[in-house]
Amino acid sequence: MERQTKLMGPAGLGLVAALAAGVALPALAQEATTTAQTAAPVMDKGDVAWMMTSTLLVLFMLVPGLGLFYGGLVRAKNMLSVLMQCTVVGAMMMVIWVVYGYSMAFGGGTSAFWGGFGKLFLKGVTPDSMSATFSAGYVIPEYVFSAFQMTFAAITPALIVGAFAERIRFSAVLLFCALWGTLVYFPVAHMVWDASGLIFNWGALDFAGGTVVHINAGVAALVGALVLGPRIGYGRDMMAPHSMTLTLVGAGMLWVGWFGFNVGSNLEANGGAALAMINTFTATAGAILAWCALEAVLRGKASMLGAASGMIAGLVAITPACGTVGPVGAIVLGAITAAVCYFFVAVVKNRFGYDDSLDVFGIHGVGGIIGAIGTAVFSAAALGGMKGGDYSMAAQTVIQIKAVLVTVAWSGLVSWALYKLVDLTIGLRVSADDERQGLDLSAHGESAYHM
Repeated sequence: MERQTKLMGPAGLGLVAALAAGVALPALAQEATTTAQTAAPVMDKGDVAWMMTSTLLVLFMLVPGLGLFYGGLVRAKNMLSVLMQCTVVGAMMMVIWVVYGYSMAFGGGTSAFWGGFGKLFLKGVTPDSMSATFSAGYVIPEYVFSAFQMTFAAITPALIVGAFAERIRFSAVLLFCALWGTLVYFPVAHMVWDASGLIFNWGALDFAGGTVVHINAGVAALVGALVLGPRIGYGRDMMAPHSMTLTLVGAGMLWVGWFGFNVGSNLEANGGAALAMINTFTATAGAILAWCALEAVLRGKASMLGAASGMIAGLVAITPACGTVGPVGAIVLGAITAAVCYFFVAVVKNRFGYDDSLDVFGIHGVGGIIGAIGTAVFSAAALGGMKGGDYSMAAQTVIQIKAVLVTVAWSGLVSWALYKLVDLTIGLRVSADDERQGLDLSAHGESAYHM
């Protein structure tokens, strides 16, 4: 009886009582309609608990996940520098988010490009203020929504660090990321995810950040690698990862944390979250197998580095698609993305000679582009997706391509200008002697390992 009471709600109980008292049904129906219309939005504690957990999972992706993943990929003399950059960039972006970032992204303004200054210093956000979810009538605390989005803003600039690892000044990283978050991340987040945003109103599909996070950061990473130039000895000296063990530990943490990233973007603990969850499993598995298979065929051996790279490529690919594709489509999308990313990492980068140290563009940028466009294809019901009825794969593909082009252009042009600005003011690159010594000692006065 208790469960029936919960399911029926106040209007349902009123119906039962009225029928027992012999009240006329037309009057009862009108009363029930009025009750439904005036019902307050519902805050489900399960949704709130899941969103709090998802927020912590995204933080886990940054510290220690991304730090260890990147740290294992660099040489031992630069291990701590990468950990430091990821940690401090994340902390800095959290403070900026509270001061003005949340307002610029989700401030309630009507501009297609930014949210305005209506919520500076989280003005108007209280324990009682609520943020809507995807289901009509359901809400979560605005503090929870803001904190969840804050973790996205924290990890996205940190992704860029991998492109210029081992050769950039620590102060330059912080200044660039602060400016980039302000002029690139916040506007793009608004354009894609806010109801008044330009790309949102085109109808683009980006469930958890294919454009906002991965294309955005990947393009900025490529520009940074080109502006700074290659590391000393690039293409000549041994620059292999110093610890694939730590890299896999970090990659595994990223995979686990990514469930907060993807599943949390559903904003509710329901069937939509379950779909995003299984897709985050299957796309990643498909990408790992595809990358290893390619290495086995083309190089004769499958490597741990390849498996970790495939893992991240699959996660990137499914990020925009996890709420609208089916599990089998997710496997195919992950495998295709892994193949394209492998080509960029193994062939294109070597052909053009740019030093994207940890393949941020090759995996996040390229993987984000394939995932964003592939979302339009695999979301179709004919391919196991959730979009049926009058859904047009061709029309949605055009919209996705437009969203990708705007993100690439915005991030690319503004990032180039910001790198140049930072270089002119405080300088981007460490000295040749400091680079040879390693940034752990030269920038932070400590070492990850002691003999």
